[in-house]
This record gives sequence, structure tokens and C-alpha cells, in this order.
Amino acid sequence: MNDISNTKDLTGRFAVLPPETQSMHLSDGIRLDADIYRPVGPGPYPVLLQRQAYGRRIACTICYAHPAWYASHGYIVVVQDIRGRGTSEGVFRPGENDIEDGAQAVEWAAALEGSTGDVGMYGFSYQSYNQLLAATGNSPSLKAIAPAMGPWDAGSTWAYENGALRMKQMVGWGIQITAEAARRAGDDEAYAALMAVSANLPVNGPIAAKPDILTKYRDYSHVMDWLETPADSDFWAKISPSTHAEKIKARKLPMLVIGGWFDTHLASTIKAWKELSYDDDGISRLIIGPWVHFPWVSKVGTVDFGPAAERDTDMEHIRFFDQALKHKSATELTSKPISFFDMGVKSWRDLESWPEDEQTFYLGSTGRAAIRDDDGTLSEQQGLLDASDYIVHDPWRPAPVTGGCYGVPAGPVDRRLTDERGDVLTFTTAPLQSSLTLAGEPVIEISATSDCPSFDLSCVLSTVTKDGRVLQISSGYAHYRDAGEGTYTLPLTTTCSTILAGEQLRLSIAASDYPAHPVNPGTGEDPVSTPKTKAVVTTICVSHGPSHSSTLRLPIAELSGVPS
Repeated sequence: MNDISNTKDLTGRFAVLPPETQSMHLSDGIRLDADIYRPVGPGPYPVLLQRQAYGRRIACTICYAHPAWYASHGYIVVVQDIRGRGTSEGVFRPGENDIEDGAQAVEWAAALEGSTGDVGMYGFSYQSYNQLLAATGNSPSLKAIAPAMGPWDAGSTWAYENGALRMKQMVGWGIQITAEAARRAGDDEAYAALMAVSANLPVNGPIAAKPDILTKYRDYSHVMDWLETPADSDFWAKISPSTHAEKIKARKLPMLVIGGWFDTHLASTIKAWKELSYDDDGISRLIIGPWVHFPWVSKVGTVDFGPAAERDTDMEHIRFFDQALKHKSATELTSKPISFFDMGVKSWRDLESWPEDEQTFYLGSTGRAAIRDDDGTLSEQQGLLDASDYIVHDPWRPAPVTGGCYGVPAGPVDRRLTDERGDVLTFTTAPLQSSLTLAGEPVIEISATSDCPSFDLSCVLSTVTKDGRVLQISSGYAHYRDAGEGTYTLPLTTTCSTILAGEQLRLSIAASDYPAHPVNPGTGEDPVSTPKTKAVVTTICVSHGPSHSSTLRLPIAELSGVPS
């Protein structure tokens, strides 16, 4: 290798040349454009590739350092506009071309002048998704990936959640994608109209999940096709990295996987890690912070998680790629592959393996859990008496989303006003006598029946602080299409939070979280395509006690350093 030490500054970083734009042509003739950032000096250097769906000059800089910063650490950094985006040619159809396009882009980048031939990929959201798809294609030069907060199973953890359309996400993202396609086409009127509704989503029309504006401009994007595709369609498997899990896992690519407790793709992040991780290679890491989709900062919702939450994820990437692509030692990395931010004690917890211990809490009340927040209980002991609580779901005034992934603001916010609604059941523990650390996936089993053919359940797990605030730490939502009397199991999102002595745990249950998901009309018809005028009042009976127990199974971790 050439001596390039004289090109470094006093911090040991390289000077970086201005970006140059180069193009490649795919096998079908489509041109893709990329900006290339090079360190000063002949190299050779490994390549970091980011395939951008939102414009290569943006380059994920809403939560990553600029590509020039990454290049200054001794990498050729390539940021490419994917098919149909930025200045690249073609038509954008999510996931439909990313396997072949991504694999060809990897091999093109590996052959750039000054490259070692080894490529790593990085980026979040769609840029995470297309990394995983590229890894399934013929891309032998791909040696490491760093997917953050991106889709895994397009049907079950992106467009839908337990059979319920993720309406706010799909409509909001759909407007953004459609607007960019209109801009590329030179349709100023369409672009302006879509931009005008982007900050205040148009989900109050006759059919909330199918806004008129997306119908009007449907030819510009995939969005209406997706909204017309049911959750159980075979289509989703064709565009899902999860379909190729065994193939990706067999490559044993080192992975740096990053997620957020309040990110819409948290379930995808967890599933991807569980399905792709193998015997610890000493390199791969899973990091979950107390973050929304972006930015990755300490103040989230109404809670400041302190300086520890501002983790230096850029340097995490450099250390990871130095180890995976330059074969440097791992002296600066922890030996444990899983790192969770504990939202209760505001510090990081490093774990050797996924926590497996559980503790069961039983729901109980005298039947007024919807009216009084001191009536519904969570207890380790099963109650002696059978009782029932009722959720009366009025589609005219559905229970709203509060905090979490979809609220405004997103993240942990005080949800007391929502819990005080008469259509929200609350079940709360007594103040804890000693601290309890949750780490993993809570699971709810509810004994329920409805007077309508279908219903939805929105379940939120929160910490009740000593000063009375109710702050979400986990949630789940499900659409039950063929409802009948029985026990309904609902996994909540993975979490890590210590409930301190004197604090309480609360489970809140409603029949909606509008506009995160569409309101279930209660008629048995599809909430995605049914006009609001058809919706009926739905009454859901939640039973608990010895005859029909309803439970909350909590993932418990025995961790040191937790206040008693």
C-alpha cells in the first residue's frame, strides 16, 4: 500500500477532495448517478456505499455526519440516487428493483479507481431496506452492512401491523414520495398541492386511508397500489428482505444494526437482528436508543434522557467499518453484542444475549377501569372475583394516538388526558416496592368479546412516575377481522426500562389510536376502504378473574447497578 500519511491532519484524518459525480448503467440500460467523496492520497481505500431514495446530496445528514466526514476516516464514500429518484433514470417502485440494482451498484463501487474492492453499506430508513435487499443479490464485494431503522417484512412490519394499516405512516410517506415524483415530472401544480397537505395529513375525508389527493395523482407513485393491497397478499413477500433471511444469514456479513424505542420500524429492526444474527463474530452489534425515527438526540417527546442518549453513532460506524473492512482490532468496542438504552435509569445496558425471563401480571377491577384510573389493577396475584370492563368505541370521536411513534410530538409524553377518556381502560400496579427492569417484548393476553363482527385493540404500556406523569415505554396495535369470544394475544414493541421503586406500571387499552391506524368501522368490512358513514358504535367486553383471566407477561432482566 502507498504511504499516504502525509495527507492526514493533526487528528489523523485525511483531507477530502470535492465530490465528483459519476454514473453507472444497469443491465437494463438505466443510468444511476452518484457523488463520490475521496480522501486525498492514492489509497487504496474500502468503499462505503449509501443508496439514496431522497436525494444524494441529503445523504441521511439528518442523523449522520456528512459523507465527507466519513471519507476523512479513510474511505471512498459513494452516495447514489436509486432508480427513479434524484437525477437517476427510471421509475421508483419500492423494493421491486433493489435486489438487482443494489447488487450491481455494489460491484460497480467495488471497481472504482483507488478501491480495495471491499464495500460496506450504511444508511437508515429506506437506505437500510435497500442494504438488506442488495445483500440478497449477486454482490460478492459486499463485506459489511449497517442497516438502521428500516423495513424488514414489508407486509407485517411496514405497511401493516397485526393486520392494521399503518395509516399515518403510509399516507404521510406516500405524499412525500408522490410529490417528489411530480417534481421530477415537472408538474408544478401537483407538487404544490401535495406539499400543501404534507404537514397536515388529509385523513378526514370519506375514506381516511385513501385521500382524494393521492387518488388524483396515483399515476406518479406506488402508493395507491399499496393501499389497495391487503395485508395477507403474496405481494409483500416479493419486496421483503425477510423472504431472503436464510440467504442473507448464510453470508455471515458483519452487521451494525441501529434502532429506536419510538421508531416506526422498531419491530423490523428487532426481527432482522433475531433472524440474521449468528454465533457472535466479535463485530456485529445491535444498538437501540431512546430515539424516534430522527433525529437521534437526548430530548425525545417531553423527556430529556441526558447526555448518555446522545451516543456517538458516527464513531460507532467508523469503528465497525474499520474492524469489518480494514481488519483493525476491536479494542474500543464492548464484547457484548446487544446494547439497550434503559429509559428508566437513563443509561446503557450491554447484554450478551436476548433476555428470556418473564413475570406475569393479572388484570383486575370492579368493572370501572374505563371511568376511574384507581379501579383497574395490575397484580402478580390473580383476583378472586370475575369482572368485566367495557370499551365503548364511538367512531365519531375515536381515541387518539398520544406520543409513541405516531403522536405529535412523538416519543414519551404525558398521556394522562388520553387515559382519562371513558373509552380507554387503564390497569395500574401499586407503587413498586423495589425496582423492576424490563428488557424484551411484553405480551398481552386479553379475554374479550365484541358486539360487532370486528374490532381493533390499541395497547400501551407506560411508567407512572412519582409525580403522576404517564410515559409510554411500549405499545401494540391489532385489527381483529373475525372477532368472537376468546383470548387475543398481542405482542407489544420491545423495550428496555427500569421502573423505579415508588413508580408504577400502567396498561392502557383502547379500540383506536387515530390517525396512526384507520378507525375500524365495526361492520366486518375493511377499515382501509370502508367509508366513514358505514361505521357503527362497537362495544368490547374485556373479562378478567379466575374464569377468564387477562394477563400481561413482562420480560424481566436481572441487571446490576439498578437502584432498589
